[in-house]
Amino acid sequence: MGEPDRPEHAEVLGGDVCARVFVSGRVQGVFFRYTCADEAREAGLRGTVRNLSDGRVEAVFQGPKLAVDRLIRWCHEGPPAAHVADVAFSWEAIDETLPAF
Repeated sequence: MGEPDRPEHAEVLGGDVCARVFVSGRVQGVFFRYTCADEAREAGLRGTVRNLSDGRVEAVFQGPKLAVDRLIRWCHEGPPAAHVADVAFSWEAIDETLPAF
């Protein structure tokens, strides 16, 4: 997967990027999804966040690279009731159809 400071699809350090993030651990039923969307909204990002049937949370963040990096770092902690075991992500092509959070 990727590193927050090395997007394969970003030409410019401060340009827009898109990351798909998978978070595992105790991340469902602890307001992870709601709080994640709120953090992304405050950062001005576009994307989605949803619970997966296997217990993980999947998020897609798109926007300025620094803001996306911050949200990826936030996913390693999550809200207070969460216990994050692992965060995996990949850089993707920009998707103009993603909604605002």
